[in-house]
Amino acid sequence: MNSSSSHVKTEAVNLIEGDINGHSKMQQNIEEEKYECEITYGIDDVPPWYLCIFMALQHYLTMIGAIVSIPFILTPALCMKEDDPARGHIISTMIFVTGLVTWFQVTFGCRLPIVQGGTISFLVPTLAILSLPRWQCPPQDVLDQMSPDNRTEVWQVRMRELSGAIAVSSLVQVFIGYFGVMGILLKFVTPLTIVPTVSLVGLSLFEQAGDAASKQWAISGCTIVMLTVFSQLLTEVKVPGISYKRGEGLRIIWFNLFKLFPVLLTIGIMWGICGILTWQEFFPEGHPARTDVKIKILEDSDWFRVPYPGQWGMPTITLSGVLGMLAGVLACTVESVSYYPTVAKMCAAPPPPVSAINRGIGTEGLGTFLAGIWGSGNGTNTFGENVGAIGVTKVGSRRVIQYACVLMLLQGVINKFGAFFIIIPEPVVGGIFCVMFGMITAFGLSALQYVELNSSRNLYIIGFSMFFSLVLPKWMVANPGAIQTGNEILDSVLTVLLSTSILVGGLIGCFLDNVIPGTPKERGLTAWAEQMKLETSSGEHESSTYDFPVGMGLVKRCKWMSYLPFMPTYKSGQWCS
Repeated sequence: MNSSSSHVKTEAVNLIEGDINGHSKMQQNIEEEKYECEITYGIDDVPPWYLCIFMALQHYLTMIGAIVSIPFILTPALCMKEDDPARGHIISTMIFVTGLVTWFQVTFGCRLPIVQGGTISFLVPTLAILSLPRWQCPPQDVLDQMSPDNRTEVWQVRMRELSGAIAVSSLVQVFIGYFGVMGILLKFVTPLTIVPTVSLVGLSLFEQAGDAASKQWAISGCTIVMLTVFSQLLTEVKVPGISYKRGEGLRIIWFNLFKLFPVLLTIGIMWGICGILTWQEFFPEGHPARTDVKIKILEDSDWFRVPYPGQWGMPTITLSGVLGMLAGVLACTVESVSYYPTVAKMCAAPPPPVSAINRGIGTEGLGTFLAGIWGSGNGTNTFGENVGAIGVTKVGSRRVIQYACVLMLLQGVINKFGAFFIIIPEPVVGGIFCVMFGMITAFGLSALQYVELNSSRNLYIIGFSMFFSLVLPKWMVANPGAIQTGNEILDSVLTVLLSTSILVGGLIGCFLDNVIPGTPKERGLTAWAEQMKLETSSGEHESSTYDFPVGMGLVKRCKWMSYLPFMPTYKSGQWCS
């Protein structure tokens, strides 16, 4: 009797869930059709060249704010002088590599209109590596007595260590992508793995944000307030601008300036305020809020300089550095793959097939490898800011991103441009950090939408994985000699791994979520699988927006290419048939 009743209830529940799912899918289709109608330029559309230039400039200005923030944390950890012109060289290298990698990703990689560039995710393992005793900066009085050549060698030897670690660890991402491992990993990389891994990228850097902001809290506070007002309160406020259309000439248009460029507007205004206060001698000589503190960087920088591989010397490779940097690679992999279906929907494109996702992750790994050997001191990742720009502007054309790549390559060789951003007053940068790192944390926490938050199991995993991964690195810093295995290499490896919060948090979250019993719906696997949609058709290959721009005839004729996980003709599961 009880068994029969239970069976009837189960069937009823299945019917109800089927109706709900069917209704949800119908609503989703309606929303997608509505969004597709609103899109101005789809992924395969080619806007006029003069519009491409303007829209490419928007994407360029959107990503530049994230790029310039990285050296403010990286270069002090490298023991580099504040007025060293090489700071501008690093920014120029980052911009140049971003243009190179993005063009290859958009044209031959996943083929989505995404921007690949420097990422905060690599700063967490970078700081852990540079906190090892052998890489800690010498005392300031010792640095001051060094000759210019010896002082340069101090930071370059550290940069070579980072370059080697980034380049070698990126090969894991190349393997994950081009060998089709991503589909297997996603069975274990669940939302409860993503939450601590990504959110701890922002949480782990609160000290750097606090140090920069505390240089002048009034300036930092005004920066935070202004950025909040622009990005949250004035998003629907339109301002007049000038537009040109063939046959109509110049005309006035109204656009959402504050919604498009909140970061750049904030930096520009606060930079101007600091300039006025400097002119009025409000701040004492040498104060971090003055605009003339680092002006020597701009004066000493060359106009043109082409970045090249190994520009800081031959990269060095150590096991501790490679394994530590692997945490950043894995965090970027998880973050990027979660962007792909979102971008496709924004561009009114079909969901990316598994081959495009594999190719995208593999190409990102190649980009990180190039960033390593070029000496940018960072890897590459999908820029969330530019994903948001597509949603705001309703322009999803990959041609626009290709134009933006040209701008990046040009600006990457104009060295004074990179040096220009280094002289932004540090308190302004600190205010921007407080907001940007908070947004990165929030993006990681947004994966909680897939799991059941009224489950004590899930709450335990979330709480412990995040809290303990913040405690353990702090304990490692307070006890630098705690790891004593008798092997110096093993000591260095364990110290870096246990000091990297995103690795500790991600591993704990992944382990507990796959060990503690829970239903797929409770763990968020059902909703996560629907979001990712990692399926491919088993029939004949049809032309797709994710096909290569050239050579598809050869790819279709060579049947053996359908067994390669990164080829457009790939059919998942055929190896098992």
